[in-house]
Amino acid sequence: MRLFKAVAVTSVLVTALTGTARAEEFNGPFVGVQAGWNSDKVANLDTPLGAVPMDDDYQSFTGGVYAGYDHLVADRFVVGVEGSFDVTSDDKLWKSSNTHAFTLDPKYAFDLTARTGYLVTPETLIYVRGGYTNVRIKTSLADSIGPVSESSNQDGWLVGGGAERQLTSNVSARLEYRYSDLSEGAGTYDRHRVLTGISYRF
Repeated sequence: MRLFKAVAVTSVLVTALTGTARAEEFNGPFVGVQAGWNSDKVANLDTPLGAVPMDDDYQSFTGGVYAGYDHLVADRFVVGVEGSFDVTSDDKLWKSSNTHAFTLDPKYAFDLTARTGYLVTPETLIYVRGGYTNVRIKTSLADSIGPVSESSNQDGWLVGGGAERQLTSNVSARLEYRYSDLSEGAGTYDRHRVLTGISYRF
């Protein structure tokens, strides 16, 4: 809850700063940093150590970097591509019984997405996003034989949307929501994120 409040406060500050924005096209390459709230929901997920008998969710802080390219189409439509890399903190999920103890520890994630947006004003872009996502997970099992661990990549897809606003001729800020389905094979792995980002445009 505290993380969600922090994201909300950040978005309010971004909105307050936009009063000094100058008109600038969303066109060309950009890089940026992002941070926000992450929530994972996992149930009976297939792993290299077998299906993990857990049904749990966990909220954590996430942050990372991104880079991409936008292209202005006609007067108000923008299309673009983007890649991002993120890590999360304190996001381990665990389940124990009389004979076993499982731990799922997401290490990092990357997204490769496309987005399409509409300029409601010359400085403000409303957009939707979709594409591929991947999470690196370390699975650990402790039983009577001893502890063992394996790392694997969980593939999935994501959709989302948000708004981005020019603050200066080269700097913009954005707020967006992303949903990821990482339920590769049996089981469930859903991820929800609320992210704020600052971009530098070349």
